[in-house]
Amino acid sequence: YDALLLAVNRALERQTLLEEVRTLRSALDQRYGFENILGHSKVLLRVLEMASRVAQHDSTVLIQGETGTGKELLARAIHHNSRRRNRPFATINCGAIPKELLEAELFGFTRGAFTGAHAPKAGKIERADGGTLFLDEIGELPLEMQVKLLRLLQHGELEKVGATAVKSVDIRVIAATNRNLLAMTEDGTFREDLYYRLAVVPLMLPPLRERKEDIPELVQNIFRRLKDRHGMPELTLASNLRALLASYRWPGN
Repeated sequence: YDALLLAVNRALERQTLLEEVRTLRSALDQRYGFENILGHSKVLLRVLEMASRVAQHDSTVLIQGETGTGKELLARAIHHNSRRRNRPFATINCGAIPKELLEAELFGFTRGAFTGAHAPKAGKIERADGGTLFLDEIGELPLEMQVKLLRLLQHGELEKVGATAVKSVDIRVIAATNRNLLAMTEDGTFREDLYYRLAVVPLMLPPLRERKEDIPELVQNIFRRLKDRHGMPELTLASNLRALLASYRWPGN
């Protein structure tokens, strides 16, 4: 009887776990599906169509666009609709971490690599093994780091700070920038060979001023969320507000 009871409990626990996984997967689908990137303008739909196609493959993607156009949201959608969706999605903002710390954060380090390195640490790249690495603000990456990233893209190898050997990793890289990397290659601030390794599939997200027909849908969605958040269901938008918002240039998107 005890053995039977244990087996039943385990079966119930497994069923509960499966239901939790399905619920989580459904929540992720709702949050990161391409259909949740709002808008039906032709310029946006062209980008989403290309992104949905490239999601099925492991090609490196370079997402370009002004600040606020949704580059990380698009990167997450590509990962979530790829074969790597059950593996990590690691992000790092190349412009938000001091230059002297960026290498250790990306590549990790060995014990004793520098003062205070009392134990080895895996970097973002190693922790993303099997999944996707999203490099935001890639135009801010220092030149000496660009060389190491190029090796990663060419050979799938990383070298930790303080290590004497390289380690193989299997990751997909998606990079994003609001800067003109091609112009940066001409003035020597970005490596040309790295640019072409990153821009295997270039995607350009349009600013709001180029997709004004999407603004009413975006406004309504944000307005509905704000009403729910603040518990004010009685609020309505003034009839002339949509036209005013659609005519605005939206600096910063």
